[in-house]
Amino acid sequence: MKKSLILFALILGVWSINAQELTRQDTLRGSITPERAWWDLNHYDLNVKIEPSKKFISGYNVVRYKVLEEAKTLQIDLQEPMKIESIEQDGKKLKFTSEGNAHFIKLKKKQVLGEFNEVKITYSGQPREAVRAPWDGGFSWKQDKNGNPFVATSCQGLGASVWWPNKDHMYDEVDSMRISVTVPKELMDVSNGQLESVEEIDEFKTYNWVVKNPINNYGVNVNIGNYVHFDEVFEGEKGPLKLDYYVLPENLEKAKKQFVQAPMMLQAFEHWFGPYPFYEDGFKLVEVPYLGMEHQSSVTYGNKFENGYLGRDLSGTGWGLQFDFIIIHEAGHEWFANNITYKDIADMWIHEGFTAYSENLYLDYHFGTKASEAYVVGTRSNIQNDSPIIGTYGVNKSGSGDMYYKGANMLHTLRQLVEDDDKWRQILRGLNKDFYHKTVTTKEIEGYLSKHTGKDLSAFFNQYLRTTMIPNLEYKLEGDEIKFRYTDVVQDFDMPVRVFIDGSEKWLFPNSEWKTEKLDGTQVVFDKNFYIETKKI
Repeated sequence: MKKSLILFALILGVWSINAQELTRQDTLRGSITPERAWWDLNHYDLNVKIEPSKKFISGYNVVRYKVLEEAKTLQIDLQEPMKIESIEQDGKKLKFTSEGNAHFIKLKKKQVLGEFNEVKITYSGQPREAVRAPWDGGFSWKQDKNGNPFVATSCQGLGASVWWPNKDHMYDEVDSMRISVTVPKELMDVSNGQLESVEEIDEFKTYNWVVKNPINNYGVNVNIGNYVHFDEVFEGEKGPLKLDYYVLPENLEKAKKQFVQAPMMLQAFEHWFGPYPFYEDGFKLVEVPYLGMEHQSSVTYGNKFENGYLGRDLSGTGWGLQFDFIIIHEAGHEWFANNITYKDIADMWIHEGFTAYSENLYLDYHFGTKASEAYVVGTRSNIQNDSPIIGTYGVNKSGSGDMYYKGANMLHTLRQLVEDDDKWRQILRGLNKDFYHKTVTTKEIEGYLSKHTGKDLSAFFNQYLRTTMIPNLEYKLEGDEIKFRYTDVVQDFDMPVRVFIDGSEKWLFPNSEWKTEKLDGTQVVFDKNFYIETKKI
């Protein structure tokens, strides 16, 4: 693998199990076990004290849930080396057994269908430290240039249970959440949602944050630093939206210049995807000591206040230097990841394919369609076609890192097939409306796109999501005729493709059998916006 592509895989952070043997722990982490299935998350009340000098955290989480069926055992996840100290329900201590990172609580109270109950899990420990956040996950215990603690969490793929006890599977999002974080009083915590209050007790301050919308568990974050704050209001589709920015003091002026891209992002994405999904919780950009992540309503930022990805253009076209990669990409996840969330990480392409695609839609909105086309086509140089985009279900295993820009180019190709940008925009907005605050599967997204494009896209998705083959269009020019066919395609793959004959547009309808058509011209140019390979024979 080329050095640049190794870097690309690292910076985008694909969390996968690779070829290692799957274990019982993978199943307990990645499947909807019987001990998870019978109860539905309603509310978390997370209270945690963070002591940077000791790299130690302690606290509790109150888990409120609705009973879907009678049961006696409830699974809660918390990863080693964190330890559960006690578990209570209605003030009574409960026993539990542990199997690695999964903990099975023996309930005393009868679980009555339709009732809401709570369990309180008290815990503490020194959580796993992230070596190279965000792609390996855990706590980042850093210092700013003045020696102040600069601390943040990141845990996609690894799981939120790396630092707090929860139902650590993506299929069930909590409906709302309260996050109370206690830190040394000279520091500030920034988490998700709106800041409700700050309490000072002795040498500590507690920051109480309230999240009113459903939130996926890896989207919950803690960011601690010597922050300064500025804000503005974006007049969006659903009214005024408060934008809050938290950065280190020495970066304040740079942030004021760079973060002008936040409202520009909102303009573009509300146009393409519909209203920002979390008006009640606001939108924040928060400086952190790592690259950044899509934490819901609390997007973290570490791109050094410059355009591109750390100054690099991932497309090689120059257009990637017209925007700050982290602001645009990670905020794009508010629609695809935080609003529409995968049920199983095997379908992570729903997050990353659509969000990588959002980069070129941002360019489309602000710089025009030609710029956006050049950018997305340019990102093909990053595609490896090493393994399928979809991973293995039920074991917390994502697919290939190609989910980013192969996913983006698949969607860009689909836009060409729709042949109507207004319709395509309504489809993207419809996704965010019809799957608003929901967890989804690939099959649901495939079905939605087939229905609303009016096309049977079964073979299309099988080709791009489930194989590593790129459709190869072979063709021969013989006199005033063109002969053509697809190779390296799945059964029934018959995607039409646009060509230009002496500059005039024409559509060809290839499949795996040779076809022949008359040409009104001699110069044949295939439209680069279709993600295929062509071979003249």
